Amino acid sequence: MSLDSLLQRTDVWRGGVAPPPTGLASGFAALDARLSGGWPRGAVSELLFARAGIGEFTLLVPALARLSREGRWLVLVAPPYVPYAPALTRAGVDLARAIVVEPRVPRDALWVAEQALRAGACGAVLLWREEVEPRALRRLQLAAETGGGLGVLFRSLRYAGESSPAALRLRLRGIAGRGRRLEVAVLKRRGGWPTGPITVEVDHVSG
Repeated sequence: MSLDSLLQRTDVWRGGVAPPPTGLASGFAALDARLSGGWPRGAVSELLFARAGIGEFTLLVPALARLSREGRWLVLVAPPYVPYAPALTRAGVDLARAIVVEPRVPRDALWVAEQALRAGACGAVLLWREEVEPRALRRLQLAAETGGGLGVLFRSLRYAGESSPAALRLRLRGIAGRGRRLEVAVLKRRGGWPTGPITVEVDHVSG
């Protein structure tokens, strides 16, 4: 294969050249610009933060609304709190397409998320889980690739230094002040280098 032929392939990334947009639009223009169009489909994204409740879930709401309107299932596995239904409805999420799973045994959460991702019927599978062995995280990534959906893992920032097979890793920090804002930094992404932080307004989201 010649070099010219190789460079024409869509699965080849050249340093300094942005890959074509392939993601699921996040609803936040500044974030989409960093993520080649949005959240990576058929992959796991890790959201890492020091303190929960800073707007980490809200960051996903516009994309969840879009997926639910497309008739795709949304699966939330072991969330630390019950999502506020009226707010989700106002943001355009079809609650009839949402499933919340509370495994009786904590370790079953990984199994549930893996099966949901692999099934292919889910637009997004969100998992709240602190301890995830690299092998288990690799299974989640492979399951997402098989099913083609969006996988999201919410974890503590203390895991940011660990290697991960996830396609995308974001560090989130709440910004004090009026309204709810997030500082979002890309620690890892497909086809690109880590990037410095941007500010995302998550106080008022829409699908």
